[in-house]
Amino acid sequence: MHAPGSNIDFLLKSIFIRGFCGSLHLVLLLALSVSYVCKKLSRRGDGEGSKETLKIKRRFMWYKQTMVCCLGVSVFNFILCLLSYFYLYGNVWSDGEAMTLLDFGLRTLSWGALVVYLHTQFFNSGEKMFPLLLRVWWGFYLAISCYCFFVDLFLHHKHVSLEIEWYLVSDVVSVFTGLFLCYVGSLRSDIQDVLEEPLLNGDSSSIDNLENRGADTVTPFGNAGLFSILTFSWMNSLIAAGNKKTLDLEDVPQLHGVDSVVGAFPVFKNKLESDCGRVTRFKFAKALFLLVWKEILWTALLALIHTLSSYVGPYLIDVFVQCLDGRGEFKNQGYILASAFVVAKLAECLAQRHLRFRLQQIGTRLRAVTATMIYNKSLTISSHSKQGHSSGQIINIMTIDANRLGIFSWYMHDPWLVILQVCLALLILYRNLGLGSVAGFVATVIVMSLNYPFGRLEEKFQDKLMESKDKRMKATTEILRNMRILKLQGWEMKFLSKILELRKVETRWLKKYLYTSEVITVVAWVTPTVVAVATFGTCMLMGVPLDSGKVLSALATFEILQSPIYNLPNTVSMLIQTKVSLDRIASFLCLDDLQPDAIEKLPVGSSDTAIEIVDGNFSWDLSSPCATLKDINFKVFNGMKVAVCGTVGSGKSSLLSSILGELPKISGTLKLCGTKAYVAQSPWIQSGKIEENILFGKEMDRERYEKVLEACSLKKDLEILSFGDQTVIGERGINLSGGQKQRIQIARALYQDAQIYLFDDPFSAVDAHTGSHLFKEVLLGLLSSKTVIYVTHQVEFLSTADLILVMKDGRIAQAGKYDDILNSGSDFTVLVGAHKAALSVLDSRQAGPVSENESVRDNNGGENSTDGIVHNEGNKDSQIGKADEVAEPQAQLIQEEEREKGRVGFQIYWKYITTAYGGALVPFILLAQLLFQILQIGSTYWMAWATPVSKDVKPVVSGSRLLIVYVSLVIGSSFGILARVMLLVTAGYKTATLLFNRLHLCIFRAPMSFFDATPSGRIINRASTDQSALEMEIPYIIGELAIQAITLLGIIAVMSQVAWQVFMVSIPVIAACIWYQQYYIPSARELSRLIGVCNAPVIQNFAETISGATTIRSFDQESRFEEINMKLTDAYSRPKFHNSAAMQWLCFRMDMFSSITFAFCLFLLVSFPEKINPAIAGLAVTYALGLHMAQYVLIWCFCNCENKLISVERILQYISIPAEPPLVIEANRPGHSWPSHGEIDIDNLQVRYAPHMPLVLRGLSCTFPGGKKTGIVGRTGSGKSTLIQALFRTVEPAAGQIMIDSIDISLIGLHDLRSRLSIIPQDPTMFEGTVRSNLDPLEEYTDEQIWEVLDKCQLGDEVRKKERKLDSTVIENGENWSMGQRQLVCLGRVLLKKSKVLVLDEATASVDTATDNLIQQTLRQHFSDCTVITIAHRITSVLDSDMVLLLSHGLIEEYDSPTRLLENKSSSFSQLVAEYTVRSNTSFEKSAGIN
Repeated sequence: MHAPGSNIDFLLKSIFIRGFCGSLHLVLLLALSVSYVCKKLSRRGDGEGSKETLKIKRRFMWYKQTMVCCLGVSVFNFILCLLSYFYLYGNVWSDGEAMTLLDFGLRTLSWGALVVYLHTQFFNSGEKMFPLLLRVWWGFYLAISCYCFFVDLFLHHKHVSLEIEWYLVSDVVSVFTGLFLCYVGSLRSDIQDVLEEPLLNGDSSSIDNLENRGADTVTPFGNAGLFSILTFSWMNSLIAAGNKKTLDLEDVPQLHGVDSVVGAFPVFKNKLESDCGRVTRFKFAKALFLLVWKEILWTALLALIHTLSSYVGPYLIDVFVQCLDGRGEFKNQGYILASAFVVAKLAECLAQRHLRFRLQQIGTRLRAVTATMIYNKSLTISSHSKQGHSSGQIINIMTIDANRLGIFSWYMHDPWLVILQVCLALLILYRNLGLGSVAGFVATVIVMSLNYPFGRLEEKFQDKLMESKDKRMKATTEILRNMRILKLQGWEMKFLSKILELRKVETRWLKKYLYTSEVITVVAWVTPTVVAVATFGTCMLMGVPLDSGKVLSALATFEILQSPIYNLPNTVSMLIQTKVSLDRIASFLCLDDLQPDAIEKLPVGSSDTAIEIVDGNFSWDLSSPCATLKDINFKVFNGMKVAVCGTVGSGKSSLLSSILGELPKISGTLKLCGTKAYVAQSPWIQSGKIEENILFGKEMDRERYEKVLEACSLKKDLEILSFGDQTVIGERGINLSGGQKQRIQIARALYQDAQIYLFDDPFSAVDAHTGSHLFKEVLLGLLSSKTVIYVTHQVEFLSTADLILVMKDGRIAQAGKYDDILNSGSDFTVLVGAHKAALSVLDSRQAGPVSENESVRDNNGGENSTDGIVHNEGNKDSQIGKADEVAEPQAQLIQEEEREKGRVGFQIYWKYITTAYGGALVPFILLAQLLFQILQIGSTYWMAWATPVSKDVKPVVSGSRLLIVYVSLVIGSSFGILARVMLLVTAGYKTATLLFNRLHLCIFRAPMSFFDATPSGRIINRASTDQSALEMEIPYIIGELAIQAITLLGIIAVMSQVAWQVFMVSIPVIAACIWYQQYYIPSARELSRLIGVCNAPVIQNFAETISGATTIRSFDQESRFEEINMKLTDAYSRPKFHNSAAMQWLCFRMDMFSSITFAFCLFLLVSFPEKINPAIAGLAVTYALGLHMAQYVLIWCFCNCENKLISVERILQYISIPAEPPLVIEANRPGHSWPSHGEIDIDNLQVRYAPHMPLVLRGLSCTFPGGKKTGIVGRTGSGKSTLIQALFRTVEPAAGQIMIDSIDISLIGLHDLRSRLSIIPQDPTMFEGTVRSNLDPLEEYTDEQIWEVLDKCQLGDEVRKKERKLDSTVIENGENWSMGQRQLVCLGRVLLKKSKVLVLDEATASVDTATDNLIQQTLRQHFSDCTVITIAHRITSVLDSDMVLLLSHGLIEEYDSPTRLLENKSSSFSQLVAEYTVRSNTSFEKSAGIN
């Protein structure tokens, strides 16, 4: 109020000025209300501007700035209104004071109304500039603001009062606001020009650029301005987009510069390679440091600012309490202190936000380059090195260890920050408590040193945990890869128990690790109170006076000190874990690569010799005294065709490996001239489209592509497929037949147009007709001018070779042309003799061969439909009349990974919380935390209340009583913490264990269709990454959420007890925080889900690359695969980077709101010091210092909780997979002797692989007689393997039934069915373990029985040669055994099992004719009274069958005895046999002519 005695004109009176201002704002409020009503009554669409026009208008009219300015003025006036009200509270108001309050109130309402008007009315209209009346009003507002400012300045010189100071602050804000708004109001021509320019020029590119989104745009962070970076406003567009729609990966912008692995990796690689020699942990860490050293220095500066700012509060509290007690050193000291508190708090918040974001940015970069380095290394390591590291272990190094380096970035500054924080704390304590602080220092050192032994223990447990996790993941990867064979054999539950055994070992270490970590946590939580007790106790003993200001300053210091000490164990643990991970990564990077000098590559075209080996000795294991290949000498000229043959295990595939440089060279020279292409014995097919697999990185040349498809008989297949060559192939080509996979492999090699081709038995997986076609069209056709080395077991393909190499025991036993070596040695004669013996069966059937021309008349027909995908309406349908002609909905078998959308449902939270003990521990955890919080507040309240405000005031209680009560409260709170952490670990561990068991049970009980449609990377992701989150992160985040909620309530309660008015600000601030959090959550949630979804393709690609490394290297495609990996890594990093930025975007805004509450509380305390106890006011400030941190951690926990619970959601998603039918149905179990006869009746069998897929078998009806042999033949993809799958019920029929000995197999349990049948599958499978465990996984047989079986299948001598006999090691995938040997092991399994029904699914495809004859003879001898069903491509394998079933397009074309079918020269079977005979006889009758 102005002095009543002054002779100032009425124009200078406060009541007039405030009244005039209030009236002006009232006019604005009324005008806006009238405008709103008018618009509502006469709303039409003709004034609407286009979206683009509005966007440009908003940009040029400073839309956001105008809105923020108006909102800011409204909030500012609201705060002034509140302060005035509290200032006048309890007094009688004068007219001037009432008018002042009214003025502030009207200003608040009118500026708020203006914000609403601008947002809802003006910017949605077609108007091109601000309304005239509004601009006039802004002019008046500026004029009156300037007038008020000068009047109040004049009055301030005459009479200083708090009220006039408030007016001056208000006037300054009003003048600057008025100037800005008048400037904005004048912006007309610029807007007009920009609006019209695109229309005049007909160029709307500027508008289009505004609309550009997603994967084509680079993150705005790269080009953001200073203000945008400071406030994280560059994230606005993405968060706004996420609020309107569900974010997809294309909505997330690309990373900028070195944040992208494409930009960062070359830099990192140069740094690493600049240090010569082997990669060590130090060198690797140094290269990582040099990659991000600038960012590390920048974050160090931010960490320093944050730390120094955080100690301003404790440093000033003592002075603040004295000031409130009326002992201030100068006038307005309270306001200056309050301002210092607020400025320090803002600096702390800003530094913390940017520190966390930059650390996450560093982490993303480190993780990406490390994972890329590991990936690149996996493409170069030798096979011997690979034997010591399974694909599961390598995947773990890439996922878990690389990820840990990313997480370490959060902790990188903690070691030196702890020291700095302890020093700062001691300085503050020394200033307040003198020598008493020494006790605090000693106590701190003792407590911190306790971390060392616990840290060592934690390191040990961490090592063991990772080791056991590696073993489990290795086993899981292998099992998932071979799930089909496990289900066919009925072994899946046995292998599940193997996983659970490995898990038991893992959980033993996990439990030890978790409890050790929690002991460290308890020590950390108790530290501040122990230090406080030691300090205060020492002060009392030394006679240092304790007043409330000093005590509160000390307590605030201890509170801040709690954070570094609390995080110290985590830091120590993370340092240990990072060291372990760096060791693992460095040791992996040190593994031996393939020998760079194994092959001497000559320039293309420089020599007429394509391949030359002189005195070559090669060995898979260089430490072994016995070489794999010995004394290899041969020369291959350009254009030669070289055939390699020999018995099983003779070294044929190893010879090709040596030429590829895969097999380590001991001595000799190997020269190679020209580019090479390789076709492996086991097809390696990538997940993706068929076209992508064939092109394999090359540009599309349509003419060449069509020729390749024609040569490989793929055209018919592609015509029948729903999506043609765009059909997506499942993992490892799971939805293709063996023949189709092999032909796609051959097509891939042909399309590369290399000079040297290496084929490892490519014709074994295709039928006779297709094999003949491939040989003529590929080897003798497209590759007629190329150098070709082909391994084959089919003697009929040898006669055309320019050179034949006969392998025996790793040596070239014979070499020469067909006729030469036929007469010169015994080895080749044995092979040819076996082939002749097989052909003699044909002669005995008296099947007259047709002419060669006739035999290949429909060569171009190729093979028909994809086994397991489609059917073809063939011309046989009219005769059979059972085909399902209904059009089926078309869909790919491999669907995109499912991800939930929208918020994480309450059900997920509830299921997680109630999994362990039905949630019984949750109330106790909350109770323990509540007890801790109450006792902790009680202890600080007690110290503040019981200590005197100054030395002059007499203490309320004695020193001993003060300390005893404090210690009692502290001990009580410590027990609360102990109870909480132990209960939390117990609940979290139990939940993780239960969910693990459920997940694995559901995966192992899932139907085969699930594994066909789900790449193993997705399953592995859940079993590793998501499971790890379940064990290590989620319980503690949920626990922290409860802790921080209780802490925040405690802080608000303490602050409100001092100044209840805080509630008035807290409520709108909390409401605003909740609104922001709700606005942010949709984007954050989807970004988190995208992180999960984008991680699977990285793992999937990595797993595929490891298994196909030989093929990738043989095509020299390493660089392309490295690029693909980098793109996938960036696709994973993008949502991760933006998710981190979104978190800081929200937290920055939360911090600003908490700063408002803090500032309001401080200024309130300073404004009314006489109404508040200074000590309790100091206590409120002590707690208020932690307000922003509690609020931040609460919001962070809440958001992170939702983000991390997506891991639970993903695990629960797989727990709900529909299971296969029961393994055992007790009410319907077959007798022990079933099947006694083995008769199989098939009635109208119809099968499809998924509801959205067409029928594959389309109404089969036939009977396989018991005790007889039935052969099944047909083109590749005709449905042969599908029929077998239906017999084993890995796929359930859509209609019809199969009866075995009059029992409907669909009515009995799966294990009862599968355990009574035997199968030798198409792909021979061996598991990591021993020879014994591979033959008898269920441990049902004695060693004598196993040896007997090994002798029967010709493997006895081979196993006896090995040092450990039956316990000889079998490595992952059985890769230390040849393909033929693996097939013989599969034969051994069925000989042990001796079932009444035996199925051979192309079982002899990978063995030579002699071994095939041996297998057939063994089966005839031991399964003479059994029902044997044989699917074979070699006609000789089915000729001695009792019945032959010929399938075509999923229908029965012919079914009769082979003799009858051969008598009918027009039968399809007769033509197949004739074709095979002609092809085979060529070897003998026409060899001279061909050669």
